[in-house]
Amino acid sequence: MATGNVAPVTTETPDSPPTVQAVPSERTFHGDTVSDEYAWLSDKENPDTIAYLKAENSWTDRATAHLAELRDKIFQEIKSRTQETDLSVPSRKGDFWYYTRTVEGKQYGIQCRVAVQPGETDPPMTEDKPGEEVLLDGNALAEGKEFFALGTFDVSPDGNWLAYSTDFDGDERFTLRVKNLVTGEVLADEVPDTFYGSAWSADDSALFYTTVDDAWRPHRVWRHTVGRPAGEDVVVFEEPDERFWVGVELTRSEKFIVIDTQSKITSEVRVIPADAPTSEPVLVAPREQGVEYSVEHHGHRFLILHNKNAEDFALAYTSADAPGEWVELIPHEPGTRLESVDAFARHLVISQRRDGLTGLRVMVDGSTDSYQMEFPEPLFSVGLTSNPEYDTGSVRIAYTSMVTPDSIYDVDLVTRQMTLRKRKPVLGGYDPADYEQFREWARAADGTQVPISIVVRRGTGRNAPAVLYGYGSYEHSIDPYFSIARLSLLDRGVVFAIAHVRGGGEMGRRWYEDGKMLTKKNTFTDFVACAETLVAKGWTTADKLVARGGSAGGLLMGAIANIAPDDFAGIVAQVPFVDPLTSILDPSLPLTVTEWEEWGNPIDSAEVYAYMKSYSPYENVAKLSYPKILAVTSLNDTRVLYHEPAKWIARLRAVAPDGEYLLKTEMGAGHGGPSGRYDSWKEEAFVAAWTLDVLGLA
Repeated sequence: MATGNVAPVTTETPDSPPTVQAVPSERTFHGDTVSDEYAWLSDKENPDTIAYLKAENSWTDRATAHLAELRDKIFQEIKSRTQETDLSVPSRKGDFWYYTRTVEGKQYGIQCRVAVQPGETDPPMTEDKPGEEVLLDGNALAEGKEFFALGTFDVSPDGNWLAYSTDFDGDERFTLRVKNLVTGEVLADEVPDTFYGSAWSADDSALFYTTVDDAWRPHRVWRHTVGRPAGEDVVVFEEPDERFWVGVELTRSEKFIVIDTQSKITSEVRVIPADAPTSEPVLVAPREQGVEYSVEHHGHRFLILHNKNAEDFALAYTSADAPGEWVELIPHEPGTRLESVDAFARHLVISQRRDGLTGLRVMVDGSTDSYQMEFPEPLFSVGLTSNPEYDTGSVRIAYTSMVTPDSIYDVDLVTRQMTLRKRKPVLGGYDPADYEQFREWARAADGTQVPISIVVRRGTGRNAPAVLYGYGSYEHSIDPYFSIARLSLLDRGVVFAIAHVRGGGEMGRRWYEDGKMLTKKNTFTDFVACAETLVAKGWTTADKLVARGGSAGGLLMGAIANIAPDDFAGIVAQVPFVDPLTSILDPSLPLTVTEWEEWGNPIDSAEVYAYMKSYSPYENVAKLSYPKILAVTSLNDTRVLYHEPAKWIARLRAVAPDGEYLLKTEMGAGHGGPSGRYDSWKEEAFVAAWTLDVLGLA
């Protein structure tokens, strides 16, 4: 381990990047001994580590100083296109409309509500709302803090209490508090070190929440009695298996508290009647390895969305009074991935995807008849948004595309009429007709057809500068979406594309299965195939193409840098998971054991170890001609630790010194980067300016 006495960080001249000392360090697994000469950077308490990160930040500042004017211009473009003083579409819950305000010049949202007026059925959309109550002002809570995030915001069933939790470091360790919404008093019974999620009992006397273990795995559900000290809280459920994590929520019907226990491939659910919060949790169905299921309460039954003998999931139900046998409701249909089911008093709404696009299917209670909601664009994303009311005949959906700004509709489930409540304003005369979206298909090495979503400003020529974005892990889909910040690229003639690579969920469960564990390399080769297709079809050229991805998508960026460096002019890797083998070999790190069902367990399996080592970006840095690389990370990130990109950049500099590599570390943020909206815009402007510079458009 390096110490302050060995001065591991030096800078030769103000015009050269910092150099960092390689300290001998080895590990051996399965007879394989490897060197990790920058392992000492994992010690966040070591002043030399902080000195290195600060030196890299200083070098990045110097290396991008010529972009200062462009960064400011892009920031101003994002700001000028955004309606800074705005409010969300109010959602009704009980006797109130709930919504969020944003105010020009303020970083964070303000949570508000207003009483429902007699006979009022439509959400009040005027800015002026008599009787408005401010429930929580993020700006007041964040005053004097470098970072601020809400973990839980949960109003009790009768509307009298608010449970909320805050994080001021970015490490996702939240402090839970309870506010009396009648008096405005914040109670003294706060609970530190909680995780996301909470659930109220029917009478508001009890609040359920989760806490984490040393590996930052949510493993306990607690019951807190409102008004009593946290030391009196009771553990309701504890999950000992380190592969599993737990969550807690209240059903939309407000009849049951649901405790979800999940690993990457297996799940188990317990329920507690909300009107009997001290009763023992009831198991809905025992866990069965490889079987995932979720539970939604609907009248006399629990709806079960599951993958038992149904790769793309099926829908069944069981008795809510005595859970047991599952009765089929929607059979498995290969190629149509059922993603979730939302129950309302007289309808079910099923979120699904097929052929790379999302969709919504509506069923009337008591019937197997259903219909699909129809949408006009060839590429779009749609899903349910805030729908807290159970007894309703309409639902609220969110719709967007690569040219259509985020739009909120209320849909009458009987007449099927869609009412546009709000479309996100884009100031400055934005016209969707000025832009075009396309779908291309790339042929992967094994013949698989991989979809690509593309958006350009109308009139953009061929062989244009381009950005290709990708993710490809955890069955998380990057569906077509609108971005105000992206306009700063499109209006400068940049093509923006999303590679829907395997490992994501865009094409169903098989798409995910074919991009994880011992098929993970498909994610990387799919992305390269998409890049080469953009070139082959004349959208761009390799010397004018920048790749971008974050988190597990940052692993993708590191991998393609090693396997196809000539296909890209630049790579942006944000909070990148570029040292996966080292992390997954260390069960003491946050969330590692829960990740074994995604990546494999390289401790127990020599085959998994060898496979992961063969693609790990850090392990495979070589003396190559790399494209320009920008790595962005956060010191307090608990999901992808800062030292992964820090080590990666250090090794790139040592092994392939002719490349241009930059590391930018947010010293007071977490996995999502800066928390305030203006700070986030500045971060995006920084990345956009660097990208345009690489593309020759600065």
